[in-house]
Amino acid sequence: MGNKKKIGFWSIVLLGINSIIGSGIFLLPNQAMELIGPASLLVILFDMLLVVSIALCFAEVGGMFNKNGGPYVYAKEAFGDFVGFEVGFMKWAIGIIAWATMAVGFVTALSAIWPAAGEGMTKNIIIVAILGGLGVVNILGVNISKVLNNIITVGKLLPLIIFIAVGIFFIKGSNFTPVFPNGTYVSGSFGATALLIFYAFTGFESIAVAAEDMDNPEKNIPKAIITVMIIVSVVYLLIQTVSIGILGQGLAITKTPVADASSIFLGSWGGILVSAGTLVSIGGINIASSFITPRTAVALAEDGLLPKCLAKYNKKGTPYISIIVTVALTIPVALSGSFTKLAAISVVSRFAQYVPTCLAVLVLRKKRPDLKSSFKIPLGPVVPILAICVSIWLLFQSSTEKILWGLGGLIIGIPIYLLMIKMNKKHKNDVEDVA
Repeated sequence: MGNKKKIGFWSIVLLGINSIIGSGIFLLPNQAMELIGPASLLVILFDMLLVVSIALCFAEVGGMFNKNGGPYVYAKEAFGDFVGFEVGFMKWAIGIIAWATMAVGFVTALSAIWPAAGEGMTKNIIIVAILGGLGVVNILGVNISKVLNNIITVGKLLPLIIFIAVGIFFIKGSNFTPVFPNGTYVSGSFGATALLIFYAFTGFESIAVAAEDMDNPEKNIPKAIITVMIIVSVVYLLIQTVSIGILGQGLAITKTPVADASSIFLGSWGGILVSAGTLVSIGGINIASSFITPRTAVALAEDGLLPKCLAKYNKKGTPYISIIVTVALTIPVALSGSFTKLAAISVVSRFAQYVPTCLAVLVLRKKRPDLKSSFKIPLGPVVPILAICVSIWLLFQSSTEKILWGLGGLIIGIPIYLLMIKMNKKHKNDVEDVA
C-alpha cells in the first residue's frame, strides 16, 4: 500500500451524505404528499431499509476488486462479457438520464424565484444553456476545484439544517391527519411513492467505491454505509415532517415544497435562502454530472466496448468527443419531461446496476471462492435475496412507459455490443495479417 493516505471514517460519511442529498429532497416531498399523504413518512423508512441492503451488496463485491469500473466489473466477473457490457452501457445511460433530471430540477427550483423559468420556451432555453454551457466548460478543461465542491456541500446542507431546526417549532399536529389523502388508501400508492422517493436516496453506491481507500475497511465499510443511511434518512424524515406539519394539504400542490414551507415560518428571506441553497445544491450536482458522465463512455471505449473515438483527448486533456456526444444525447432527454417523470425514469434505469450487483454477490460467493472480500454481509444469502426481490417488486410499480424509457438502454446496447465484437474481431485479424 506504500504511504498512501487512507480516508478516515468521517470523511467517507461526509462524502456519502454529499453523494446522496441532492435535488430529490428539495423537490419531491410534495409528490409524496400528493400520492400517499402523511403516510409518506413510512415510505421513507421502507426505502431506507431497501437502500441499506443494496448498499451492503455493493460493499461486499466492492471489497473483492480494486475500485475501477464498479458494477460493470462485478457483472462482467459474475456473468461474462455481454452482461458486463450491458451494465457498463447502462451506467452511461443512467448518467445521461440523471444529468437530464438535474438540469430540469435546476429549472424547477429556479421557477420558485423566477416563475417564467419553468414555462415553455424559456424553460427549454435554460436547460440547453446549462447542458451546453457545462459541456463547453468541460471541453476547455476548466478545472472546477475542490473548494467549489466544499462550498456546494455547505450551501446545500445549511438551508436544510436551518429549515429543520426552526421549522420543527412551527409544526401543526392536525396537518398529519388524515394519514392518507381523503382518509382512504389508494391501491398501488405505496409502491408508486416508494419508487419516487427512492430517487432521493440514489448515489449511495459511491460509498462502497470510495470505501476501498478507507482505514480498516472490514470494520468501517458497513459502519459508514449504515451511519450515512441513518443520517440521510433522519434528515429526510425531518424534512418531510416539517413540510407536512407546516403546509398540511397545501404541500401536495406546491412545486418547490422546502422553499415554500420556509417562507411561511422564516418570512420571505427564508424562502429565498432555501431557494438559493437548492440552486447551489442542484447546480453543484450538474457540474459533477458534466464531468463524470462523459468519462463513463471513455472507460467503455478504452475497453473496446464503444467506438475508440470516444476515448480521444484534446490538447487540454479532456475527452472532447465523449463530452459532445454525451451533451447531444442529454439535451433531448432533458427536454422530454418534467423533473418528477425523469426522476422516476432515473430510478428505473438504476436498477439495471443494482439488481446485477446484488445477484453478483450470490454468484461470486459460489463461483469465485478465491475472491476474498474485505467485508461480508451477515445472514448468508438473506440480504442479497431480499434486496433483489424488493427491487423487482419496486420496478413493477412503475408505468410501462417509464420502464421502457428506463431500461431501453439495455435493448439499444445489444446491437452496439454485437457491432463492437465484430469490429474488434476485424481489427484483431487486420493486426495479425500485418504481423
